[in-house]
Amino acid sequence: MTGRKKKPNSVQIAAGDPRKLGKRKLQEKLESEPAASCGLPDCPDHLKGRARDTWHFWARELEVMQLDQRPDAHMLEGACVAYSQAVDADLEIQRTGITIKETYIADDGDVIILKIKKNPAVDISRAAWTQVRMFCTEFGFSPVSRARLAGAARQNKTETLADILSAPRPEREAEAVVQ
Repeated sequence: MTGRKKKPNSVQIAAGDPRKLGKRKLQEKLESEPAASCGLPDCPDHLKGRARDTWHFWARELEVMQLDQRPDAHMLEGACVAYSQAVDADLEIQRTGITIKETYIADDGDVIILKIKKNPAVDISRAAWTQVRMFCTEFGFSPVSRARLAGAARQNKTETLADILSAPRPEREAEAVVQ
């Protein structure tokens, strides 16, 4: 599937229904979305080291953002594994360099460099970081995805007229009134 990702219904409602579907239809779609159970399971036993630490960190962050849904556990597991692979590949690149030399030892003991080629860890790192970025976008761990989620959260929060009128004014408006 190519093109833009579909906006969540709550974001479409917050944006003022730019597709002109009708707020009532969007609200019905939003209410008909299946609800997942909250709370992530314990960290899988097979995750070790960096991947396990990442699981605990991201699970806490999802809980704070109130996005810890039980069915997302396998996606989070994939994100943790990809992050661990990306960091391991980067450490290997630091240790051995971006390029590696393919050498041959002659009969007389001389080392002959046959060719210089790209370190395979570079491709592993690139692929793993791409996966991490995709997972982070899905979970709201990137600035853009957090902004998208904030729009949905704003829509879900209902304000009364009294709340709006009693809210503090921004500084610029207050300065303009004084002058």
